[in-house]
Formats: sequence, structure tokens, C-alpha cells
Amino acid sequence: MGSYQMKVHDARPLRSTVSLSEETEARLSDIGRTDLLVGIPSYNNADTIGHVVRAVSAGLAKYFPDHRAVLVNSDGGSSDGTTEVVARSVVDYGALLISDRQSRLQKIITPYHGIPGKGSAFRTIFEIARRLEAKACAVVDSDLRSITPEWIELLLRPILDEQYDYVAPYYLRHKYDGTITNSIVYPLTRALYGQRIRQPIGGDFGFSGRLAEHYLDQHVWESDVARFGIDIWMTTEAIASGARVCQSFLGAKIHNPKDPSADLADMLMQVLGALFALMEEHHKVWITQNESMPVKIFGFQYEVGVEPVHVNVERMIMAFRQGTDDLGFLWERMLGKEIVGELLLLRSSPLNEFRIPDDLWVRIIYEAAVAYHHRVLPREHLLKALTPLYLGRTATFVLETQGLTSAEAERRVEQLCMAFEKGKPYLVNRWNDEPRA
Repeated sequence: MGSYQMKVHDARPLRSTVSLSEETEARLSDIGRTDLLVGIPSYNNADTIGHVVRAVSAGLAKYFPDHRAVLVNSDGGSSDGTTEVVARSVVDYGALLISDRQSRLQKIITPYHGIPGKGSAFRTIFEIARRLEAKACAVVDSDLRSITPEWIELLLRPILDEQYDYVAPYYLRHKYDGTITNSIVYPLTRALYGQRIRQPIGGDFGFSGRLAEHYLDQHVWESDVARFGIDIWMTTEAIASGARVCQSFLGAKIHNPKDPSADLADMLMQVLGALFALMEEHHKVWITQNESMPVKIFGFQYEVGVEPVHVNVERMIMAFRQGTDDLGFLWERMLGKEIVGELLLLRSSPLNEFRIPDDLWVRIIYEAAVAYHHRVLPREHLLKALTPLYLGRTATFVLETQGLTSAEAERRVEQLCMAFEKGKPYLVNRWNDEPRA
């Protein structure tokens, strides 16, 4: 059920009980065991989840016709009929030129318990995978509009046939989509842990049954990381535990548009809070990691149209300037006087010449991580104070790449990643220093 020896096994943690409904317990008893399991966490996704279920069903029937398979819908109490859509969604296999294998696919539709959020949904899926002794598993989002049956093969095949333990998604995205990933999550994760996983918070993953058990054993399930940062946690925990990791090319990811009124500061706080908490958890792993390595990508890579992303550079730079007025004292506590001095010099830059250079941005993120580690400020205040800086860096990327193709813009992301790797000794030294007075 997996190929790796976990590095973190000083004392095997006691697995806390995962509560399952009586109906789910009965279904598990009926099914007994499975080869493959695909989980779909959901909350009020009735308008999209039917398409996802049909794509999963078709993928399992087409590519794994001789394997026992289970689809698990882990639902957070939907009130819009989501679970009913899952129950009645079926595939016309004949129309897809697939022999009728529908009876092979078992469905489990179950509520999840625990703190609200995707983490509790995943925990239920992991527990069901463990109980059914699944060999290869995948989790896909319930609001996907671009999922195809091929995704299921690409997420499960590397585990089943190639003995990988974790499959991260590799999407094509607009150059201004996923700017938190491009400017922070990917460069930082790559520099810390040495694996070039391009979409560490992609949302759709494959994993071995062995890794599912490892996830269940971790003391994370009642924390904010489980609530807000489960995707980056899964990727980081896989790497840090010694799992064999790879990527699969899935084309474009198109899903329901996110709420435009959602607070960027909250989103950034959740992602960075999870990243920095994981740095504390795994500092013995990353502090000795000196270089990054490419990670194998499965699947045929092709050009695909992506949804346009509109950005307002002027508004982002104005938010940065406002931050220099309002947050200077906090920034000094977090980042030090030298960095803040460099930031203040940027305040008067003409809009089209505004830039936060790579080297400065690397030091900002590394100093923020160290400040989080040393608790120089209340952590929520520290994380929220990074929002204007992030907006300034995003404006920099847009101004530098507005005339470039997506491939050319990707080279710019690669340059930033190299800057994070080059600057890592700075982080290591600062991490071990006494906290700034």
C-alpha cells in the first residue's frame, strides 16, 4: 500500500477516532475492501457536483475496468440537494464507448464531523480509505467545470503502477491567476523542501493508502491548518515524511468563480499561517535542504485556453503606499529597519516604474517567517500586515510581465524561485538568531 519509509516515526502518534455515521459503517461492512477510492468533499455544490461525479465514474470505468472502486462524497451539511445529485448521477457508458461497469463502482455519501472546513471532509475520506484498505486514492473539488475522465487516470495511475505516493496537479493557468502561489507558496515550498511541485495548493490530488494512514496519524485535525490550509499541508507533509512525489498535467482548471467580496487579507492570512506553521513543524527537514530537484510530470502537455484575469495595478500600488503610512511600526518589528527603509524609498516611485525587487521580496518573506517563529507580534496581526506588501509584489509582477506570453511569464516565476533558493542561507541564519529586539 505504498513504497516509502516515513522519516517521522520517533513515536507513532495515537490516532484519534474519526466519527462515521451508522449508515456509513454499514456501507463499509458491505463493501469490505477496495482497490481505488475517489473522494469529493462538498458543501452546497448541487449545480456542479453531478458533472464531477459523472467524470469520476467514467474515468474509473474507462481506465480501471478490472479494479474495485469506491466514490466517497464527504459533505458538510449541504442544504441545496448536493447529496441527492450525487446519489442519482449516472453515466451512459454506451455513449462513451465503455462497456457497462457501473455495478463495480460503489458510492458512499456521508456527512463529515469536526471543525467546519475542507480538512474535516478530507479526514473522513482518509478514514474510509484506511478502513477499505484502498491502494490508490484521489480527491477532486466538487465545483470543477473542467474535469474530464482522463484526470482520474492521471491522478491514480502513478500510484497504482509506478509506486508513487503523492500526485500533485499541474494546471495551465493565466499568468495572473494564482498570484499567491506564484509569488509565495511555490517559491517558498520549493526552496524549503527541495521539490519543484508547481501547484502545491492545487486542490486535486492522488495519494497512496499508506499516505492516507500517515495523514490520519498527524496531530493537525483540530487546528487552523486543517481548517484553512489542508492542501498545502498535504503536499508539505508528503514531502517531509519521505513520500515519493510526482505531478500530473491536467490542463486548465476551471471552477465556480470565487466570491469577489471575499477578504484578500483573510485568504493570505490563512495560506501564510499554514505555510509558517508547517515551517515550525518541519524545520529539521528544511533547514538542511540545500537545493531543489525537478519533479516528474505525467501526462501529455498541451496548450489550452485559460480564463482571463483582470487586475488593477494602480489600486494595488495605492494599497502598498497606504501600508507604508499605516503599518510602518509593525513592519519594523517584523522585518527590521533596513528592509522598511528600502520599502519607504518605493513609496514615491511613478506607477509604471514601481518595483519590489526579487531580493527584497525574498528577505520580506523570510523575515516574516522568522517573526512568526519568534512571535514578535500577535500572529494574526503579523499575517494581515503582509497584505499591502503582497499587493505591491503582485503589481510588480504584472508590470514586469504585461507584454509577455504565459510561457515567458513562467520564466519570470522561475527567476523568483532561484532568488528564494539563493537567499535560503539568510533564512537559516535568521531562524537560529535571537529574536529582534
